[in-house]
Amino acid sequence: MKYLIVGLGNIGAEYRNTRHNIGFMVLDALAKASNLVFADGRYGATATLSVKGRQLILLKPSTYMNLSGNAVRYWMQKENVALENVLVVVDDLALPFGSLRLKGKGSDAGHNGLKHIAEILGTQNYARLRFGIGNDFPRGQQIDYVLGNFSEEDMKTMDERLETAGNIVKSFCLAGLNITMNQYNKK
Repeated sequence: MKYLIVGLGNIGAEYRNTRHNIGFMVLDALAKASNLVFADGRYGATATLSVKGRQLILLKPSTYMNLSGNAVRYWMQKENVALENVLVVVDDLALPFGSLRLKGKGSDAGHNGLKHIAEILGTQNYARLRFGIGNDFPRGQQIDYVLGNFSEEDMKTMDERLETAGNIVKSFCLAGLNITMNQYNKK
């Protein structure tokens, strides 16, 4: 069975360790733990992770955040992945740093990447793993905050949070959405 795991972010060195790139960071950690290397392809870099008979196609779109839907649609079609087997990993300002919430559907909550995916797919009914980045910024400074680097304090627990996010991704593919939500959303 195939799954498409999409980590949202922006390409380019200037975005590498920014809060908005947490989707890339989660996929990088998953790939690193299995000694996988991403290969550049159309609309993004991919790596394939095998987990107990499941094939997880890890996708880091190269379309920039605001056009993420193009990459998601292309890879869903190319790999013949059903919508219920798509999981999008995304940063979320509404959650405290490191909080992880899995949802089966939902609004874009003002996130341009999610907005474009919903627009292109014609639905908001796709799973997403929301990784909290906090909202500790002055009024009017949201863009600078989201495109800024994580604090030293955040980085102290980053590896552990990335590992937990990776475990949620694997559980989504092995146990399914509802069991994974019940197990991880409580914490």
